[in-house]
Parts: sequence; structure tokens; C-alpha cells
Amino acid sequence: MQTIDLNCDMGEAFGNYAMPNDELLLNYITSANIACGFHAGDPQVMQQTVALAIKKGVAIGAHPGLPDLQGFGRREIKISPNEAYQLTLYQTGALHAFVKAAGRRLHHVKPHGALYNMAAKDATLAQAIVQAIIDFDPTLILYGLAGSHMITEAEKAGLVTASEVFADRTYQDDGSLTPRTQSNALITNEQQSIEQVLLMVQKQQVMSTSTKPIALKAETLCLHGDGAHAIEFAQTISRRLKAEGISIKAPGVS
Repeated sequence: MQTIDLNCDMGEAFGNYAMPNDELLLNYITSANIACGFHAGDPQVMQQTVALAIKKGVAIGAHPGLPDLQGFGRREIKISPNEAYQLTLYQTGALHAFVKAAGRRLHHVKPHGALYNMAAKDATLAQAIVQAIIDFDPTLILYGLAGSHMITEAEKAGLVTASEVFADRTYQDDGSLTPRTQSNALITNEQQSIEQVLLMVQKQQVMSTSTKPIALKAETLCLHGDGAHAIEFAQTISRRLKAEGISIKAPGVS
């Protein structure tokens, strides 16, 4: 039976919990990537989101990003490999504290936004992120863009990986995501998103913006929770995957 994990970025609010989508989305996903305070989130929201994920039985991951609240971590900032190491280690440790205090274990690490995209293309940054995870806890799983340097560098180092694909993002001929600065970066048509997901999961490939078939490994599917119809789409894709006989569960979870 084919298997896919459904992950979603969460806890990207501040102060009093203001993201009702998160609690509803937790009914349909199997992995939660929780912001660690640098691109979004704060201690209060981290604690609340961890508690919600535990309540719903969802695997918990750290979602470290660049220190850029105003830009939501999506603007590239030139950093050294050691800074990438520090950012990853610091933020992973912060979320781990809340998970441990709640009596559970951290499951994975997925870099956020620009840090994710930079490390996907830069092997030295990817190596630094991988090393931070290994030094913190070598049993954690790295979620990274399928076919990217993050995956290859983690595999070289012996770290377990989950190759990530996206339901609502378009792909370039080299397998990279279309930059958000381009008008065709996002897929807004629900049926088109579903077709792309099924192609990625069932055939392990995706069509680029130039209609070139790109081979990829699809182990975890990212669902964005901030869209206007995020809940409805999560329901639809979960139902469709199950109808196709595809099992939905987090990597390494029986």
C-alpha cells in the first residue's frame, strides 16, 4: 500500500492564540511543523500548539526559520553555514523544551521559508542544518524538498529523511519550487492541486511549468494552512487519498 504523510506549518501567531485553522487542520494532517519564534510564533503559541498536536495525536516537528518577523522568514538573508547551524540548533532546542515538558518526543525538523529554499540549493548550508540536527538528536527526521541538497546531505550523514512535495506550488524544470515572486508560483485551482498530488504520490513525478515530467520522491506532502479554503482542501485531499487506497501517516510512526 502506498503511504504519504500530510504535514502543515503551524503556530505562526503571537500572544493570544489567533489561528483557529490550526486546531481544525490537525484533524486531517499527520505532522505539524511548529514555528519556533524567529519567523513567527512565541512561547505562548508554541506551548498551545504543542498541546493541540498532542491532543490530536499528530507528530510534532520544529520549524526553524530566519530571524525575520517582518518578512515572515521568506526574505533571503545572507548567512554563514555556522549561523545556519546556530539558528537550527537554537530553535529546535526551544520547541523541544515544550514538547519534553508535555511528556512527548520531538519527531522531526523542517526548516522554514527562505532558510528552507536556501539550504535546498546550497550544500554548505544544508550540511550545517543537518549537523545541527545530528548534534541535537540524530534520531530526528529531516523534512526537506525532494531531490534537494537538504535530502542528499542528510542521507550522506546517515540522518533519516522525508522527501517533501507541495500541493499548491508549481515546479521548475530542475525540480525546484517556482519562486513566490513569480505570478505562477502558486496553484489556486483545487482540482489542479489534487491532480498534482495524485501524480506525485502515485507516479512519483510532477509536471514542471513547461510541462516537463520531473521524477521525485514523495514521502510527505505540505498543506499550507493560511489559505482561504485551507480546511476544505485538507478535508478533500485526505478523503481523495484514502479513496485511492493511499495510507496517511507520519514517517516512522506505526
